[in-house]
Amino acid sequence: MIKTVSLLASVALGVLVACVAATLTAGPSSGQTATATLVGAGDIASCSQSNDSATARLLGNIPGTVFTLGDNVYPSGTADRFRNCYDPTWGRYKARTKPTLGNHDYTTNGASAYFDYFGARAGARGKGYYSYDRGAWHIVALNSNCGYVSCASDSAQANWLRKDLEANDKTCTLAYWHEPLYASGTGSNAPEVKPFWNILYRHDAEVILAGHAHRYERYAKITPGGARSANGIRQFIVGTGGEPGGDFDGPYHPDMQRFKRNTPGVLKLSLRADSYAWRFIPIAGETFTDSGTGPCH
Repeated sequence: MIKTVSLLASVALGVLVACVAATLTAGPSSGQTATATLVGAGDIASCSQSNDSATARLLGNIPGTVFTLGDNVYPSGTADRFRNCYDPTWGRYKARTKPTLGNHDYTTNGASAYFDYFGARAGARGKGYYSYDRGAWHIVALNSNCGYVSCASDSAQANWLRKDLEANDKTCTLAYWHEPLYASGTGSNAPEVKPFWNILYRHDAEVILAGHAHRYERYAKITPGGARSANGIRQFIVGTGGEPGGDFDGPYHPDMQRFKRNTPGVLKLSLRADSYAWRFIPIAGETFTDSGTGPCH
């Protein structure tokens, strides 16, 4: 009897050890999702400044998907400038980049040099909007150059966005494009992208990223109408990729929580199974930063 109990205990111990070893070998269970990293900015490269080289060095130290928020190269998005100004800096990470278009990218007919440079990574030529998944997150890149590709609520782009989000089975959603719906000061906001916000809000999106304003702004969670709400979307403006900013004439937007000019850097997003964390990382020699966390809906 004693031998039988001892034998059963040995078998049970062996099964336990095997299970633990298998778990360690296999890694996280199917119900767990590893953290995904997004990092990037907008308003980036020019052959007449070196901040783009400094922000590119930050990318080299941060693994994950690189996003761009438009105006990838200045002052015009020509093939020559993509080759000579963008490619030696941020272009080193093109293989892991998911870009979007800005108004300076449209200085060539149909943004042809942008589509030539990024190829399939830019989405369909003439459209420039697409989506992809990272971990538990669904990520949408849109085209806010509404004079070239309509942003209206009944446009092909808006209808594509609705269908894309209806088919999405991920827990959390993030979207990015060039021109922000809300921005401090005057001249940087783009009311014509509100249909994007309306659709994303109805599908419980967590985060929207934009560039265009050459600075960093972080907003409270708000509705498309600008009301603060626990179910709102948090907007970041990250026009800090390298190109210097212009004058700021105020006022600050009432829903803006953090603001910084004249500090090039990148925004790092850690996308978790049911939440996210953000951190603004400045170039060497600068000290400003901003960080926090938020839940998914």
